[in-house]
Amino acid sequence: MPNRVWDTPRTFRASRREFLLAAATAAGAAALLPARGLLVQAASLSPAPENGLIDVHNHFMPPSVTQELGAKRLGVMANWTPERALADMDGAGVHTAMTSIAPAGDVLGDPSTAARLARTCNEYAARLAADYPGRFRVFANVPMPNIEATLRESEYALDTLKAYGIGLYTSYGDKWLGHAAFDPVFEELNRRKAVVYTHPQTANCCKNLIANVGDGAIEWGTDTTRAIVEMIFGGAAARYPNVRMIWSHGGGTMPFLVERFTVMARFAQFAPKFPQGFAAAASKFYYDTAQVSNPAAMSALRKVIPISQIVFGTDYPFRTSAEHVKGLKECGVFNARELKQIHRENALSLLPQLKS
Repeated sequence: MPNRVWDTPRTFRASRREFLLAAATAAGAAALLPARGLLVQAASLSPAPENGLIDVHNHFMPPSVTQELGAKRLGVMANWTPERALADMDGAGVHTAMTSIAPAGDVLGDPSTAARLARTCNEYAARLAADYPGRFRVFANVPMPNIEATLRESEYALDTLKAYGIGLYTSYGDKWLGHAAFDPVFEELNRRKAVVYTHPQTANCCKNLIANVGDGAIEWGTDTTRAIVEMIFGGAAARYPNVRMIWSHGGGTMPFLVERFTVMARFAQFAPKFPQGFAAAASKFYYDTAQVSNPAAMSALRKVIPISQIVFGTDYPFRTSAEHVKGLKECGVFNARELKQIHRENALSLLPQLKS
């Protein structure tokens, strides 16, 4: 997605807030961040209005990170600003965006820079939430697959910055979520009963498989499915039942391959683990609507999981909020009551802090 063009790049003048934030990060952003109590207070000042939509899949990019990584590498994310994000939200009735970092090639996974950039992104996200009470909330970035660094950043993000959850990618190198290598992270997140927002990226196996077709078009949906299958059939979902996971893009290709997984769950080696079948295990997760708000995808997803597990997501700025509101309304899959659940009520059930 970072290489796709959603909007024509335009020259813009940075606001005073953006300039100060960029300078603060370069000099050590922590010194200018509000105290812990102020962050908590700011986050509680503006609960989502009764009909305001909650977007669980909304990307952001700190100006300082854009400067460091370069606009060419970040694509459309290089043009992100709070003002543009809010304009998109307001145009579609979205009140709250759960912010997260979109994949940026191999940069954020580089061990030499991942921990530093994760801290920069999380502190900027916390400042954003404080500057715009109730409009932005934080799903924190962590420097996986570095386990120790991830545990440290998770503790800081959840305890000090009061992030609402942790953002993970579906795979890291040649391992998918649910792999035993990630058990220490999931053990801690399970202890905390944490929300985990997931986003696909390209695994080592599957980069640039088709010339002139970006990995996001095909491979990312498949990578999400691999992670779901690893979590369920590998046993991590059962071992860590308190981790509440959101899968992006309607669960990728999982709804279309569900017959295969349903049959697999009946095999002798799996059947004792799935007394209620694959669908019951998959229905414990949440799935967002980003880039799948169409009749085919939503019909398939609804057949696999209950309405209560579908949450609104837009993939902004790669797509707009208005496109997804329109798509869900016109796909013919949901009635008005169900749309209200998807737009906000299911997210409130998952993240009850948003009510305060």
